[in-house]
Amino acid sequence: MKLFSCPACSHVVFFENVLCERCGHALGYEPETNRMLALDPDDGIFVSAGTHSDGSRWKYCANYQYGVCNWLIAGDSTDQFCRACRHNVTVPDASDPDNVARWRKMEIAKRRMIYTLIRLALPLITRDENSEGLGFDFLAETPGEPHVMTGHDNGLITIALTEADDAEREKRRTSMGEPYRTLLGHFRHEVGHWYWDRLVRDGNPGALEACRAIFGDDTEDYGEALQRHYQSGPKTNWQDEYVSSYAGAHAWEDFAETWAHYLHIVDTLETGHWWGVSVDPRVRDSGLLTTAIDFNVYRDEESIDDILDAWVALSAALNSFNRSMGHQDLYPFVVSETVKQKLGFIHDLVRGKAGA
Repeated sequence: MKLFSCPACSHVVFFENVLCERCGHALGYEPETNRMLALDPDDGIFVSAGTHSDGSRWKYCANYQYGVCNWLIAGDSTDQFCRACRHNVTVPDASDPDNVARWRKMEIAKRRMIYTLIRLALPLITRDENSEGLGFDFLAETPGEPHVMTGHDNGLITIALTEADDAEREKRRTSMGEPYRTLLGHFRHEVGHWYWDRLVRDGNPGALEACRAIFGDDTEDYGEALQRHYQSGPKTNWQDEYVSSYAGAHAWEDFAETWAHYLHIVDTLETGHWWGVSVDPRVRDSGLLTTAIDFNVYRDEESIDDILDAWVALSAALNSFNRSMGHQDLYPFVVSETVKQKLGFIHDLVRGKAGA
């Protein structure tokens, strides 16, 4: 994630900010140019502010009124929803304050995911544009009804609203024996299924066979594979081949889990780049854990080897910081040689090179 500054006063601001704490200007994120804009109100909309302002006119996404979105739309546009919120199909009942609080957490995670997809120049198609376009249902539990299951179905991603409750999500993480469970992780995993359809099934002519060569047979019965996984547990020595135990359930889940980790890695490395992070442990033989994140992770010329070398060092440092604060590891995973190859496939895939 890029580190932003207020165009009006140069104060550091963050992706979710709607107000500059130094100069008091309203703030909004403009996704087309990846900028945070300072805004002055003008006749019902806003004009960009700051010493280098071009006088452009903007309006907030319609979901700004609920305090869940700060993305901007061109002032003369007929659109009511921003590039992120136009993918919403079902949103919570905004008359319930608890729903709105959880929805806000959902939108923060979703917009961070979509930020990365835009930075990777990946296709984003809404349900209005195509029946298999990307859409989101944020569903609350109904007493007496079956639990809402988070998942993907032909482009429609369902996220149980209760996942935004930290205590409930931690309860589920523990009961399922997962080392990591976050809203952002859910979004990145589930959207991986959608991109399997877009980039593997419907992508370059050789993409499907190239994917099967490394992730396995996606034609295996999905329901039976998941049932076997939940009844018998993860595969023996799964750590040698998969980024998580769940990834071993089916080739589709392996792809989605690896996809999610690729997004984790590139977004965190971009954050490290903007913060000027370098890692140089003051111990002997520390070369493998040394990095200076002085590169743009989204550039085509960056190799997966360079990205993963930096990631190993950065994630080790972040885990150590977390332990110093009494928290669990920020990245509680081991990237084996086989997983590196799978991440390399994702790296090529998002750049249009896999199967070409």
